[in-house]
Amino acid sequence: MALRGDWLPSLAAFEAAARQQNFARAGVELHLTASAVSHHVRKLETWLGVVLFQRQARGVALTAEGRKLADAAGSALADIDSVLRNLRGNRDDQQRVRISALHSLTYTWLMPRLPGFAAAYPQIELSVDTETGLARFDDGGPDLAIRHGGGQWPGLAAHLLMTETLFPVAAPNLAGVDQVRVAADIAALPLVSDLARQGWHDWFRAAGVHGVRLHDRHHFSDTTDALNAAVFGLGAALARQHIVVPYLANGRLLRLPGPELSARWSYYVVYPAHRPLRAAAQVFVDWLLALPKP
Repeated sequence: MALRGDWLPSLAAFEAAARQQNFARAGVELHLTASAVSHHVRKLETWLGVVLFQRQARGVALTAEGRKLADAAGSALADIDSVLRNLRGNRDDQQRVRISALHSLTYTWLMPRLPGFAAAYPQIELSVDTETGLARFDDGGPDLAIRHGGGQWPGLAAHLLMTETLFPVAAPNLAGVDQVRVAADIAALPLVSDLARQGWHDWFRAAGVHGVRLHDRHHFSDTTDALNAAVFGLGAALARQHIVVPYLANGRLLRLPGPELSARWSYYVVYPAHRPLRAAAQVFVDWLLALPKP
Protein backbone atom coordinates (compact mmCIF):
# COMPACT_ATOMS: atom_id res chain seq x y z
CA MET A 1 0.00 0.00 0.00
CA ALA A 2 1.73 3.15 -1.26
CA LEU A 3 1.56 6.42 0.65
CA ARG A 4 -0.11 9.04 -1.53
CA GLY A 5 0.89 12.66 -1.27
CA ASP A 6 -2.63 13.73 -0.29
CA TRP A 7 -2.33 11.66 2.91
CA LEU A 8 0.62 13.66 4.20
CA PRO A 9 -1.50 16.39 5.91
CA SER A 10 -3.40 13.66 7.79
CA LEU A 11 -0.15 11.98 8.76
CA ALA A 12 1.27 15.30 10.01
CA ALA A 13 -1.90 15.96 12.03
CA PHE A 14 -1.72 12.47 13.53
CA GLU A 15 1.96 12.87 14.46
CA ALA A 16 1.27 16.16 16.26
CA ALA A 17 -1.75 14.70 18.06
CA ALA A 18 0.28 11.65 19.11
CA ARG A 19 3.08 13.82 20.48
CA GLN A 20 0.74 16.22 22.27
CA GLN A 21 -1.78 13.48 23.21
CA ASN A 22 -4.45 16.10 22.69
CA PHE A 23 -6.25 17.22 19.52
CA ALA A 24 -6.70 20.82 20.67
CA ARG A 25 -2.99 21.35 21.43
CA ALA A 26 -2.07 19.68 18.14
CA GLY A 27 -4.43 22.09 16.40
CA VAL A 28 -2.75 25.10 18.01
CA GLU A 29 0.64 23.80 16.84
CA LEU A 30 -0.59 23.25 13.27
CA HIS A 31 -2.89 26.33 13.13
CA LEU A 32 -5.94 24.06 12.77
CA THR A 33 -9.07 23.53 14.82
CA ALA A 34 -9.31 20.49 17.07
CA SER A 35 -12.13 19.17 14.86
CA ALA A 36 -9.89 19.47 11.78
CA VAL A 37 -7.18 17.44 13.52
CA SER A 38 -9.80 14.86 14.52
CA HIS A 39 -11.02 14.70 10.91
CA HIS A 40 -7.48 14.06 9.64
CA VAL A 41 -6.96 11.31 12.22
CA ARG A 42 -10.26 9.59 11.37
CA LYS A 43 -9.39 9.79 7.67
CA LEU A 44 -6.09 8.05 8.42
CA GLU A 45 -7.81 5.42 10.60
CA THR A 46 -10.31 4.68 7.84
CA TRP A 47 -7.56 4.34 5.27
CA LEU A 48 -5.50 2.03 7.46
CA GLY A 49 -8.43 0.08 8.89
CA VAL A 50 -7.15 0.39 12.49
CA VAL A 51 -7.92 2.54 15.53
CA LEU A 52 -5.01 4.86 16.31
CA PHE A 53 -6.38 6.63 19.39
CA GLN A 54 -8.62 5.77 22.30
CA ARG A 55 -10.78 8.86 22.82
CA GLN A 56 -11.01 9.91 26.48
CA ALA A 57 -12.73 12.70 28.38
CA ARG A 58 -9.53 14.73 28.88
CA GLY A 59 -7.62 13.85 25.73
CA VAL A 60 -6.58 10.85 23.72
CA ALA A 61 -4.31 7.85 24.26
CA LEU A 62 -2.46 5.94 21.58
CA THR A 63 -3.42 2.35 20.86
CA ALA A 64 -0.66 -0.20 20.22
CA GLU A 65 -1.07 0.39 16.48
CA GLY A 66 -1.04 4.14 17.02
CA ARG A 67 2.18 3.90 19.02
CA LYS A 68 3.92 2.08 16.17
CA LEU A 69 2.81 4.67 13.62
CA ALA A 70 3.68 7.59 15.93
CA ASP A 71 7.27 6.44 16.38
CA ALA A 72 7.69 5.73 12.68
CA ALA A 73 6.11 9.05 11.65
CA GLY A 74 8.23 10.99 14.14
CA SER A 75 11.39 9.33 12.84
CA ALA A 76 10.46 10.01 9.21
CA LEU A 77 9.66 13.65 9.87
CA ALA A 78 12.92 13.99 11.78
CA ASP A 79 14.79 12.71 8.71
CA ILE A 80 13.10 15.30 6.51
CA ASP A 81 13.74 18.11 8.97
CA SER A 82 17.39 17.11 9.23
CA VAL A 83 17.83 17.30 5.46
CA LEU A 84 16.04 20.64 5.30
CA ARG A 85 18.23 22.00 8.06
CA ASN A 86 21.37 20.94 6.21
CA LEU A 87 20.12 22.39 2.95
CA ARG A 88 19.51 25.72 4.67
CA GLY A 89 23.04 25.57 5.96
CA ASN A 90 21.93 25.99 9.59
CA ARG A 91 24.28 24.71 12.27
CA ASP A 92 23.13 23.58 15.68
CA ASP A 93 25.15 24.78 18.59
CA GLN A 94 27.61 21.90 18.87
CA GLN A 95 28.12 22.43 22.59
CA ARG A 96 24.44 22.38 23.57
CA VAL A 97 22.69 19.12 24.43
CA ARG A 98 18.89 19.09 24.34
CA ILE A 99 17.24 16.51 26.57
CA SER A 100 13.61 15.45 27.01
CA ALA A 101 12.67 13.65 30.23
CA LEU A 102 9.73 13.02 32.52
CA HIS A 103 9.17 15.77 35.07
CA SER A 104 9.13 13.33 37.98
CA LEU A 105 12.48 11.75 37.10
CA THR A 106 14.07 15.10 36.20
CA TYR A 107 13.05 16.77 39.47
CA THR A 108 14.03 13.98 41.87
CA TRP A 109 16.76 11.96 40.15
CA LEU A 110 18.37 13.80 37.22
CA MET A 111 18.53 17.35 38.59
CA PRO A 112 20.63 16.52 41.68
CA ARG A 113 23.19 14.80 39.43
CA LEU A 114 23.52 17.53 36.78
CA PRO A 115 25.99 19.68 38.80
CA GLY A 116 28.41 16.75 38.59
CA PHE A 117 28.11 16.75 34.80
CA ALA A 118 28.51 20.53 34.62
CA ALA A 119 31.68 20.35 36.72
CA ALA A 120 33.15 17.59 34.56
CA TYR A 121 32.17 19.15 31.21
CA PRO A 122 31.90 22.93 31.71
CA GLN A 123 31.99 23.56 27.96
CA ILE A 124 28.70 21.70 27.37
CA GLU A 125 25.37 23.49 27.87
CA LEU A 126 22.22 21.56 28.73
CA SER A 127 18.64 22.28 27.74
CA VAL A 128 16.09 20.08 29.54
CA ASP A 129 12.44 19.80 28.45
CA THR A 130 9.97 18.09 30.78
CA GLU A 131 6.94 18.23 28.47
CA THR A 132 4.65 15.22 28.97
CA GLY A 133 4.17 14.48 25.25
CA LEU A 134 6.52 12.18 23.39
CA ALA A 135 9.65 13.93 22.16
CA ARG A 136 9.89 14.60 18.44
CA PHE A 137 13.49 14.35 17.25
CA ASP A 138 13.37 17.10 14.65
CA ASP A 139 14.83 20.55 14.04
CA GLY A 140 14.83 22.33 17.39
CA GLY A 141 13.82 19.15 19.20
CA PRO A 142 15.88 17.10 21.65
CA ASP A 143 19.05 15.21 20.87
CA LEU A 144 17.98 12.44 23.23
CA ALA A 145 15.25 11.52 25.68
CA ILE A 146 14.82 9.49 28.84
CA ARG A 147 11.74 7.33 28.37
CA HIS A 148 9.85 5.05 30.70
CA GLY A 149 8.73 1.88 28.97
CA GLY A 150 9.54 -1.56 27.68
CA GLY A 151 12.67 -0.58 25.76
CA GLN A 152 11.42 -1.01 22.21
CA TRP A 153 10.50 2.03 20.14
CA PRO A 154 10.61 1.76 16.32
CA GLY A 155 13.30 3.96 14.84
CA LEU A 156 15.03 4.65 18.16
CA ALA A 157 18.18 3.27 19.75
CA ALA A 158 17.37 2.46 23.40
CA HIS A 159 19.89 1.90 26.22
CA LEU A 160 18.73 0.70 29.62
CA LEU A 161 19.37 3.41 32.20
CA MET A 162 17.91 1.71 35.28
CA THR A 163 15.19 -0.62 36.45
CA GLU A 164 12.69 0.29 39.13
CA THR A 165 10.74 -1.08 42.09
CA LEU A 166 7.57 0.12 43.83
CA PHE A 167 6.81 0.24 47.55
CA PRO A 168 4.35 2.10 49.85
CA VAL A 169 5.10 5.36 51.65
CA ALA A 170 3.17 7.84 53.75
CA ALA A 171 3.65 11.02 55.76
CA PRO A 172 4.63 10.34 59.38
CA ASN A 173 1.58 12.29 60.61
CA LEU A 174 -0.99 10.55 58.37
CA ALA A 175 -3.91 9.45 60.55
CA GLY A 176 -3.67 5.72 61.20
CA VAL A 177 -0.10 5.28 59.95
CA ASP A 178 1.12 4.53 63.48
CA GLN A 179 -1.18 1.49 63.51
CA VAL A 180 0.40 -0.04 60.40
CA ARG A 181 2.39 -3.12 61.33
CA VAL A 182 2.07 -5.36 58.26
CA ALA A 183 1.20 -4.89 54.59
CA ALA A 184 -2.48 -5.73 55.10
CA ASP A 185 -2.85 -2.77 57.51
CA ILE A 186 -2.14 -0.32 54.67
CA ALA A 187 -5.48 -1.23 53.05
CA ALA A 188 -7.23 0.66 55.86
CA LEU A 189 -5.53 3.92 54.91
CA PRO A 190 -6.73 6.35 52.22
CA LEU A 191 -4.63 5.66 49.12
CA VAL A 192 -3.14 8.04 46.56
CA SER A 193 -2.50 6.87 42.98
CA ASP A 194 -0.82 8.11 39.81
CA LEU A 195 -1.54 6.98 36.25
CA ALA A 196 1.12 4.25 36.18
CA ARG A 197 0.26 0.86 34.67
CA GLN A 198 1.01 -0.83 37.99
CA GLY A 199 -0.85 0.29 41.07
CA TRP A 200 -2.11 -0.67 44.49
CA HIS A 201 -3.93 -3.80 43.36
CA ASP A 202 -0.68 -5.15 41.88
CA TRP A 203 1.28 -4.33 45.02
CA PHE A 204 -1.22 -5.89 47.44
CA ARG A 205 -1.31 -9.00 45.27
CA ALA A 206 2.50 -9.21 45.40
CA ALA A 207 2.33 -8.71 49.19
CA GLY A 208 -0.03 -11.66 49.50
CA VAL A 209 -2.93 -9.49 50.66
CA HIS A 210 -6.26 -10.60 49.20
CA GLY A 211 -9.94 -9.92 49.79
CA VAL A 212 -9.60 -6.35 51.10
CA ARG A 213 -11.47 -3.25 49.95
CA LEU A 214 -9.04 -0.54 48.89
CA HIS A 215 -9.73 3.14 49.58
CA ASP A 216 -8.10 4.33 46.34
CA ARG A 217 -9.50 7.85 46.63
CA HIS A 218 -7.13 10.39 45.07
CA HIS A 219 -5.58 10.25 41.59
CA PHE A 220 -2.83 12.38 40.04
CA SER A 221 -1.34 12.30 36.54
CA ASP A 222 2.22 13.01 37.70
CA THR A 223 4.16 10.79 40.10
CA THR A 224 5.69 13.71 42.01
CA ASP A 225 2.21 15.21 42.46
CA ALA A 226 1.08 11.92 44.00
CA LEU A 227 4.07 11.95 46.36
CA ASN A 228 3.44 15.58 47.31
CA ALA A 229 -0.19 14.70 48.00
CA ALA A 230 1.06 12.00 50.37
CA VAL A 231 3.37 14.54 52.03
CA PHE A 232 0.34 16.75 52.76
CA GLY A 233 -1.52 13.82 54.29
CA LEU A 234 -4.04 12.89 51.59
CA GLY A 235 -3.06 9.24 51.92
CA ALA A 236 -0.39 6.61 51.37
CA ALA A 237 1.29 6.51 47.95
CA LEU A 238 2.94 3.75 45.96
CA ALA A 239 6.40 5.19 45.43
CA ARG A 240 8.94 4.62 42.69
CA GLN A 241 12.34 3.66 44.03
CA HIS A 242 14.39 6.36 42.30
CA ILE A 243 11.85 9.18 42.51
CA VAL A 244 11.07 8.92 46.23
CA VAL A 245 14.68 9.18 47.45
CA PRO A 246 14.64 12.90 48.43
CA TYR A 247 11.27 12.52 50.16
CA LEU A 248 12.61 9.70 52.35
CA ALA A 249 15.94 11.46 52.96
CA ASN A 250 14.36 14.58 54.45
CA GLY A 251 11.72 12.68 56.42
CA ARG A 252 8.68 14.05 54.59
CA LEU A 253 7.68 10.46 53.81
CA LEU A 254 8.46 7.16 55.48
CA ARG A 255 8.47 3.70 54.01
CA LEU A 256 5.66 1.40 55.12
CA PRO A 257 5.88 -2.37 55.69
CA GLY A 258 5.74 -4.71 52.74
CA PRO A 259 7.75 -5.97 49.76
CA GLU A 260 9.23 -4.15 46.81
CA LEU A 261 7.33 -4.83 43.59
CA SER A 262 9.51 -5.05 40.47
CA ALA A 263 8.20 -2.59 37.89
CA ARG A 264 7.26 -3.90 34.45
CA TRP A 265 8.78 -0.83 32.80
CA SER A 266 12.25 0.67 33.14
CA TYR A 267 14.02 3.92 32.22
CA TYR A 268 15.86 4.09 28.89
CA VAL A 269 18.03 6.64 27.13
CA VAL A 270 16.77 6.90 23.55
CA TYR A 271 17.72 8.77 20.38
CA PRO A 272 17.21 8.29 16.63
CA ALA A 273 18.89 5.09 15.43
CA HIS A 274 19.37 6.32 11.88
CA ARG A 275 21.92 9.02 12.62
CA PRO A 276 24.88 9.32 15.01
CA LEU A 277 24.67 11.59 18.01
CA ARG A 278 26.58 14.83 17.97
CA ALA A 279 29.78 14.68 20.03
CA ALA A 280 28.40 16.66 22.99
CA ALA A 281 25.24 14.56 23.11
CA GLN A 282 27.29 11.36 23.03
CA VAL A 283 29.32 12.63 25.98
CA PHE A 284 26.11 13.19 27.95
CA VAL A 285 24.73 9.74 27.06
CA ASP A 286 27.98 8.06 28.11
CA TRP A 287 27.93 10.01 31.38
CA LEU A 288 24.30 9.06 32.06
CA LEU A 289 24.88 5.36 31.44
CA ALA A 290 27.99 5.36 33.66
CA LEU A 291 26.18 6.84 36.68
CA PRO A 292 26.00 4.50 39.69
CA LYS A 293 22.48 3.20 40.18
CA PRO A 294 21.09 2.85 43.74
